[in-house]
Amino acid sequence: MRITAVHTHLLYHRLDQPFQSSFSQFDARFHCLVEIVTDSGLTGWGECLGPATANAAMVQAMAPLLIGGSPLEIERHWLTLYNQFRDQGQRGVTMTALSGLDIALWDLTGKHFNAPVHVLMGGAHRTRIPVYATGGFRPVGRNRIEATVAEMTAAVQAGFRACKIKIGFGIADDLATIAAVREAIGPEVTLAIDANHGYDAIDAIALGRRAERYDLAWFEEPVVPEALEAYARIRRSQPIPVAGGETWHSRWGFAQALQAGAVDILQPDVCGLGGLSEFRRVLTLADVHPVRVVPHVWGTAVAIAAALHAHAILPPAPPAHEARSPHLEFDRTPNPFRQAIVATPLEPVDGILTVPDGPGLGIEINREALAAYAPETF
Repeated sequence: MRITAVHTHLLYHRLDQPFQSSFSQFDARFHCLVEIVTDSGLTGWGECLGPATANAAMVQAMAPLLIGGSPLEIERHWLTLYNQFRDQGQRGVTMTALSGLDIALWDLTGKHFNAPVHVLMGGAHRTRIPVYATGGFRPVGRNRIEATVAEMTAAVQAGFRACKIKIGFGIADDLATIAAVREAIGPEVTLAIDANHGYDAIDAIALGRRAERYDLAWFEEPVVPEALEAYARIRRSQPIPVAGGETWHSRWGFAQALQAGAVDILQPDVCGLGGLSEFRRVLTLADVHPVRVVPHVWGTAVAIAAALHAHAILPPAPPAHEARSPHLEFDRTPNPFRQAIVATPLEPVDGILTVPDGPGLGIEINREALAAYAPETF
C-alpha cells in the first residue's frame, strides 16, 4: 500500500451572527481537512487547527515527501516532515499542518488493520466520554450577559453538566457575566472560564482572586502563550487552577511550559500540537511532571473523532477505583458543516459521547457536504 495523493478540503460558511473572543472576531467558520489517498483504495482523513488557507498551503508543501511512501510508517513520516521544516517551523502552521497529516495516517493505518485508532495506540481506558459545552463568546451587537446566560442555560437543558465561557473583555464585565451564568446554571454544573490570552498578569491575578467565589474549574489562557513566566506567576498568585496549551506545539513546546510550572491543567489539541503521534508523547510529559490533561477541541466531526480517540487513551491519573474521566470540549457555536460532513454525526447524549469503534477514526465522510461547503469566494 502506497500513498498516491494528498488533498486538502476547505470548508466555509459565513455567519449570520458574528461573535468575538477577547482579541478576534468570527465572521465565518473556515476549516481545513486533509485527505490521504492510497493505491489500495483506502483513504485517511485528518484536520488542521487554525487558519484554513495557510494550513492547506503547508500541507501541499509537505505532500511530496509522503507520495510513494507507506502510510503505515507513521513515525518515520512524522520525523521526516518535522525535520524538513524545523528550521522555520517548530511552532505554528507547520505543526498544525503536520497534525492533519498525522491524523490522516493513523486513520489509514486503522482502516488497513481493521481496528480503531485507540486500539492501535495501546487501548482505551474509557469509551464513554463526558463532554463540556464551549460557548459564551461575545455576540456582535447583542447584550453579552443575556446572550451568554441563554446559551449556557440551553446547554444545561440539553444535558451538558459542564460549560466553559469566554472572558477577556474587562474585569468588571467578565465578573458580571461569570456571576450571571453561575446563578443561571446553579452550583452543580461545572463552569470554566477562557480568556483567550486577553489579560496581562496583573489583571488576570485580580480577576482570579475576585472570581474564586464562583467555584470555577479552571482559568484558561489568561495571558499570551509565550509568557510562560507570567503563567507561572498567575498560577502562584490566585486560587483558580490555570489551564493552557491549545497554542503550544510539539513535545518541546509543552516541555518548556511544564518546566516553567505554567499550568495546573494541560490542554493539547491533536489537530494542532503535531497530531495523535505527538499527543501520545505529550501525555508522557504530563505524567512525569505531573499535571492534569483536558484536551482542547475546535473543529469539525473529524477533529471530534480524533479527540475522542485521544481521550480514550488518556491514562487514569492517578489510578483509582473511581478514576476521574477527562471531559471532551464540545463547541456549541454555530457551524453548519461540523456534523454535516460525516455520515453519522458525533453528538452527545445526556452529556456523553461514545468513542467510535469502527476502523481508523471510525467515521465516514460525506463528500456531498464537502462540495456544498467548499468556498467559492470569501
